[in-house]
Amino acid sequence: MKNDYSPSNLDFASLIQPSSPTGRFSDPDYFIWCGSVVEDDSGKWHLFYARWLRCFGFQAWVTHSEIARAVADSPCGPFRHEAVVLPARGAEFWDGLCTHNPTIHRFDGRYYLYYTGNTGDGVPTSGLNWTHRNNQRVGVAAATRPEGPWERFAQPLIDTTPGLADALCCNNPSITRSFDGSYLMVYKAIGDQGELPFGGPVVHLVATSASPTGPFVKHPQPVFLKAGVSFAAEDPFIWTQDGCYWAIVKDMGGHFTHAGRSLALFTSKDGFDWQLAAHPLVARTEIRWADGTLETLEALERPQLAFRSGVPIALLCAAQMRDGDTFNVQIPLRTSR
Repeated sequence: MKNDYSPSNLDFASLIQPSSPTGRFSDPDYFIWCGSVVEDDSGKWHLFYARWLRCFGFQAWVTHSEIARAVADSPCGPFRHEAVVLPARGAEFWDGLCTHNPTIHRFDGRYYLYYTGNTGDGVPTSGLNWTHRNNQRVGVAAATRPEGPWERFAQPLIDTTPGLADALCCNNPSITRSFDGSYLMVYKAIGDQGELPFGGPVVHLVATSASPTGPFVKHPQPVFLKAGVSFAAEDPFIWTQDGCYWAIVKDMGGHFTHAGRSLALFTSKDGFDWQLAAHPLVARTEIRWADGTLETLEALERPQLAFRSGVPIALLCAAQMRDGDTFNVQIPLRTSR
């Protein structure tokens, strides 16, 4: 019997199983972040992830990140690096110096890689390079095979709109095919009402399209809000299952789970009106390894799911240890009672 994916019953935390050491993907030369997988026709799994050289420092994610691809026989690894997918292509392009936040999907036999891109002065800094951050936009690349070649576009898929909640910048896209065959995206939107360069508030907007490559129509009502909090959530991953829309998001401070920084579960009947799920806690900022060890982390975020026959079989997250090291972790999920 499959797990009950209904708003009143789903306890996602109960699906999480211990992680194998092979489910830890890292690189001695690069910081590793994000991580989204797709299965090809041969049964190989392709991990699209963000990386940047350690010598530039952790904050260089905003100036020097590039999206790369790794391959494994299982969604839980072990993965091996294959190639850079979206390299720098020149400061004159909207995504010319940095690509980040990959999420990979296959629609009607074609692969679509949604991501955040930016441009700027190309200078890594000890803090955040705000020019690069505030040039963030949402884009997509398309291919007939995970190996590419990948078609990149001259314009972003989601750009800023003056007067809207994304007036300053936008990033962190997540997308699903709706029950009527259209496409619904949720992305992080940063307004220009707060003091610059940070701006704010930081919320999320919904956008819809008849095509995976747009154009997308924005819906102005923000989602995943918490009264009195200007930056409550980020990193949404959305999907449809059993007649409902679902989202796993990063809870920035336990505003929804009451478990500190954590991952929270939301649900929706239509993809626009999102409610906290009956069992909101997905995961605390920790990993249970197969040997029984419980590792407390500095960060566990950027959730993504791996699917087989429409059922989630693994949760992937970006992880940062207390010493600053980073990796992608693939966490197996129980798929039946």
